Amino acid sequence: MWGRTSTVTGKNEAAKRSVGAGAAIMAVLVCVAVSAGIGCQKQEQKAVKERVVNVRAWTSETRSLRPFVESIGTLNPYETVNVSSELDGILKAIHVDEGSPVTAGQVIAEIKETDYRLAVEQAAAVWKQTAAALANAKQEHQRKEALYREELVTKQQLDDIVARLALAQGDVEKAGAGLDLAREKLTKTKIHAPLAGSVKEKKVTAGDYIRNGTFLVSIIRTDLLKLTFTVSEKDVGSLRAGQDVAFGVDAFPGREFRGQVKTIYPQLEEKTRSLLVEAQVANRDGGLKPGFFTRVTLYTGPAKGTVVVPITSLLYDDSNTRLFVVEGDRAKERKVRIGRKYGEFMEIVEGLRAKESVVIAGQNNLMEGVLVNVAR
Repeated sequence: MWGRTSTVTGKNEAAKRSVGAGAAIMAVLVCVAVSAGIGCQKQEQKAVKERVVNVRAWTSETRSLRPFVESIGTLNPYETVNVSSELDGILKAIHVDEGSPVTAGQVIAEIKETDYRLAVEQAAAVWKQTAAALANAKQEHQRKEALYREELVTKQQLDDIVARLALAQGDVEKAGAGLDLAREKLTKTKIHAPLAGSVKEKKVTAGDYIRNGTFLVSIIRTDLLKLTFTVSEKDVGSLRAGQDVAFGVDAFPGREFRGQVKTIYPQLEEKTRSLLVEAQVANRDGGLKPGFFTRVTLYTGPAKGTVVVPITSLLYDDSNTRLFVVEGDRAKERKVRIGRKYGEFMEIVEGLRAKESVVIAGQNNLMEGVLVNVAR
């Protein structure tokens, strides 16, 4: 009995040890399964946090650019002269019309000269009379002077002839001045263009009776033009005479014209807080016309190396300007200070270097340190 009991007891203990080992193994497997589940959850959570944002990037670069100010303006004649008559009379002929080109000194109108020619002849006759009287006075003076030396005439008689000689000389000078004036008036019956240009306006026709000061035609000089435009108050400090100006007009799309600043007006317009500026523009071929509307670029300094980025890369937040750059596979936010606009690009004065990868599309979805995928 004792032997059988020992055998049974041993079997029971072996069975217990087997059950305990199985329980332990099950516990380990449960722990492994739980740990695996927790690990999967963490990986899933990590995958959610590390979402990738697709962006497009552009490499910032340094360009040699000239600082400038943009404005709009108008072309005006370099000079405008209103030609008037200096005489009274009937207008015999007018040789120009609106738009006619003229050269300096060209006869553009004529006044009937009959009266003025007769005046010249009359003045010439008067001068001849006074010249003859002067010649007689000179001869008599010579005779009286010789007689006075021989004491055959008195001092009073000599003084009389000296006075008559002086009066005769004065009469000749007066008559000569009258003759010169008459001749000058005769030349003024032909009216000449004071400068080369084009006739802007004509106010008279042949046959009109005109007076001294009557407006006849206006002539504009067009081989040179004035480009007038305004500059805002904040840019006035960069203005200098002699600065280069480039501009375009609708009549010649794609073509650029140039000039130089000549006049900077001394006072700002109070309503617009802007300053009027004039530039001189060469127009030898006459293609540019006074009155053309212009888009002006005024260069305010020499070319300099400037870091630029596309305007589309910039984000504005109140008074701050920022952008995102790509470092490795992460987005990094940068606060920058901007300068001038150059077409589709903006100058970056501070906060960015050349050859950095700048996000130009998708930056609205970015935050500091976000994982990004740069589209190629």
